[in-house]
Amino acid sequence: MTLLSRIAGALLPLALLAPAPALAQYQASCTITATAEDAPRYAEPDDPWIYRGTDIPIDTQWLFGELPNGVRYAVRQNGVPPCQMSLRVAIDAGSIHEREEERGFAHLVEHLVFRESVYFGPGEAIPHFQRQGAALGNDTNATTSPTQTVYKLDLPNATRSSMDDAVRLFTGMVTQPTLSAQNVATDVPIVLSERRERAGPARRVQEAVTATLFSGQRLASRSPIGTVETLEGATAEAVQAFHQRWYRPENATVVLVGDADVQVLAAMVEKHFADWDVPGEPAPAPDFGDPVAPPGADPDNPVGEVNIVVEPGQTRTLTFAVMRPWVQVIDNLEYNRRNLLMQVAAAVVNRRLENRARAGGSYLAASVGREKVSRTVDGTFVSVTPSGENWESALADVRGVIADALAQPPSQAEIDQAVALFDVAFVDMVEQSRIQAGSQLADQITQAVDIREAVASPETFLEVFRSISERFTPAQVQEATQALFDGEVIRAIMLTPDPMDANEQELRAALQSPAVALAGGRDDAEPIDFADLPPIGDPALPSLREPLGVLDVERLEFENGVRALLFSRNNEPGRVTVRVRFGAGWRGFEKDEAAYAHLAPSALVNSGVGPLDQNDLDRAAAGSKLGFDFRIEDGAFVFEGLTRQEDLANQLYLFAAKLQMPGWDPAPFERAKASALLGYESYSRDPNGVLNRDLDWLLRDRDPRFVTPGPDLIEDATAEGFRRTWSRLLSQGPVEVAVFGDINREETIQALSRTFGALDPRMPLAPEVANRPLEFPELGAGPVRLTHEGDPDQAAAVIAWPTAGGSGGLVQSRKLDLLSQVFSNRLMDNLRERAGAAYAPFVTSSWPLDTQSGGLVFALAQIDPALVPAFYDEAETIVADLAENGPTPDELARVVEPIRQRIERASTGHTFWLNQLEGAAFDPNRAIYLQSLYSDYSNATPEEMQALAQRYLVARPGLRISVLPEGAGAGAGQMTSGR
Repeated sequence: MTLLSRIAGALLPLALLAPAPALAQYQASCTITATAEDAPRYAEPDDPWIYRGTDIPIDTQWLFGELPNGVRYAVRQNGVPPCQMSLRVAIDAGSIHEREEERGFAHLVEHLVFRESVYFGPGEAIPHFQRQGAALGNDTNATTSPTQTVYKLDLPNATRSSMDDAVRLFTGMVTQPTLSAQNVATDVPIVLSERRERAGPARRVQEAVTATLFSGQRLASRSPIGTVETLEGATAEAVQAFHQRWYRPENATVVLVGDADVQVLAAMVEKHFADWDVPGEPAPAPDFGDPVAPPGADPDNPVGEVNIVVEPGQTRTLTFAVMRPWVQVIDNLEYNRRNLLMQVAAAVVNRRLENRARAGGSYLAASVGREKVSRTVDGTFVSVTPSGENWESALADVRGVIADALAQPPSQAEIDQAVALFDVAFVDMVEQSRIQAGSQLADQITQAVDIREAVASPETFLEVFRSISERFTPAQVQEATQALFDGEVIRAIMLTPDPMDANEQELRAALQSPAVALAGGRDDAEPIDFADLPPIGDPALPSLREPLGVLDVERLEFENGVRALLFSRNNEPGRVTVRVRFGAGWRGFEKDEAAYAHLAPSALVNSGVGPLDQNDLDRAAAGSKLGFDFRIEDGAFVFEGLTRQEDLANQLYLFAAKLQMPGWDPAPFERAKASALLGYESYSRDPNGVLNRDLDWLLRDRDPRFVTPGPDLIEDATAEGFRRTWSRLLSQGPVEVAVFGDINREETIQALSRTFGALDPRMPLAPEVANRPLEFPELGAGPVRLTHEGDPDQAAAVIAWPTAGGSGGLVQSRKLDLLSQVFSNRLMDNLRERAGAAYAPFVTSSWPLDTQSGGLVFALAQIDPALVPAFYDEAETIVADLAENGPTPDELARVVEPIRQRIERASTGHTFWLNQLEGAAFDPNRAIYLQSLYSDYSNATPEEMQALAQRYLVARPGLRISVLPEGAGAGAGQMTSGR
């Protein structure tokens, strides 16, 4: 994982620490109870509008109502997180509702709603909610799709008065925004900046896919981002007309979930939305159109539109879809039974496609999925990534696997494996329903409204699934498979880097040729029982058990050097996280091993354990809840899996077996190589790709361990070299096993004793490895100018300053989190809100705890090439002012309060304790400094921020890295790509 991907989403400081509840003393209970004045007038407990016409059991935890003006609402009491409300206002209009001259208006209105409204002056809404603890992007947000626009607010620390006021303010934003000429002129450049940042190959490909697969339908030309011409031509009057036409009570659904009685919530919605009135009759929704086969098409193989998209540097992919008209269904139990049967059928086909790819077939990956898209089509979509240039063979093989599934029933063993995976997932949904966040529940209602279906409780899902167990037969699953591939028209599109690859006639001919059934992907092997697998070694109980000193976390030591942390909490039923940290992480690689580091996330886990290969692992995991994620951190390698107590012993076995007796199946390694070779050229096609390729390497002083290996290095990598490198890395360095969640402590210790306690003693890290630093470029090493081969109006600019690392600096790292967010808010205000120069500039801080170096404060903006110097000037101006004057108290409050509330409200998750205490089995600082987590943020002062800015941000110039289009002027720095 690259540095950019680690931090790009870190718009909140605690994203570096993960969602975090606080220490127990900060947990609160603030459930709002109903009074006689809270009785709603329009609640409909006996006739909920979302269940009308269906036999799906009503989820009585929801209360539904419908106001006389047409507004529908759904409310629910939920205390996860405690003291929070989640408000959604969904408008049943998106980009598909736009007229030709309005393309992009639905999304533009979304921006303008946050700009100014009846209760908020220009730019006041976001700061207001930040002061109340809601973070922009996470808690305060909006989305525009082709069919719906949804406004979102997740407000922490919600009292009766603050909740009521938030609903009032949000009502004013949505129903009475100030759509003035000045505001339109302010927001259009921001939307154009967003459009520019999303431009490039990915958007061109997506637009071509949409135009081809939905040809003749309204969706084909209705991307929510709009066009430059219509956005630049937007007037206040035209935007107001769009808002008045679609923002009407009849088109609105309000969802409110919070730590309050449903009567309170329903009364609040009614109070603030009942008076909403828009004159005139509602506009009818436009006809979305249906997929239609071309005249004279073969009814058994109705191939319609096909398209070839040439994008140099992009990975060759092919998608074909069997399209059926979208039909408004009666969302009843039988409809869902048929859907579940088709999901099992698709899972069987996907397993066969994967088996064939693993065996070294003509494609790297292929999948089948059914999806109802934007109330436009009901389609079965097949995606194929050829392993080389021979796309015809890849397509023929995938069609052959599908043809076999259509012609011959699957085995009962295949069906049973798929059914077992679904059953575990549905059981898990039931177990987790008690702790499902209010925000997720609110989103489920808006999604159900969008697709015109009802909602059901997890218990109902499980019951319906198990009620059709007798229908999971070879004959019925084959029938469901045939239904998946029965449609009105087949459409296809191929992405290729080579214009000589194919033409539309060749693609059409390949799809129209008879498919030859291939049975090679079938897997009828019997299930594997973990009890039959070889033991890790001789079981050994821990030699030491002691309290860690934080709550009831227990620390274990085994004679072989393995240490463990156990934390038992029963408030997350059926949820256990296992995290194994071992070895040296990036420190452990030698300078010539970059390729083996790069390939490991794909190849290492899939190469098997002991006698089990990939397919064996899948069969062993059927009916279990097991995970096997892998990542490389600065100072450790990490295995992680989400499981449950009844599967915990098997989860621990998988991880321990990977360390003790790793499998070395070469097929996953060769597959990872092929994928890396196919994808490498795509890095150069836009600024973000160049940063993903080069940023780690540049910020680590061109350390060859961090280079993204090019085709030469990948080609030279061998399966034997991979085995040699990872045999060393898996066997050396300390091991910490953390097991947090709903566990039986004594049973867990027994399982640890049979697995990690039974490992052979570890090889110690050599001193030169353990103490290997993460170097930042020397003073004077920049600026660095990189180029990309994409659109001429796209650029990216980075400026970074080194800080430090190590757990002894945890307190300082938290203060730097705050400073980076103050910096980020200023950059956002000045570059986006005032200048419209960049859509989402951000600043973040990283501070590795396992190494004493490598920390960074890092600012990035995707921006017009001509404005790159302006980004650097703005960043340096902000830095100089923070060092001279510090932030204002209000600026600091706007970043402290969202963090403080986030700490308090996420108080039930065991993942917090895991993220904060990982490494504590060897490093006592993790537990010691946990005690001050809350106060380190909440008691921060402007003077501390000023001192940190002086120490880290002005003590030396920031390293500037720019990514400009080829042929652009060199004003942003010297030509130093080094690639």
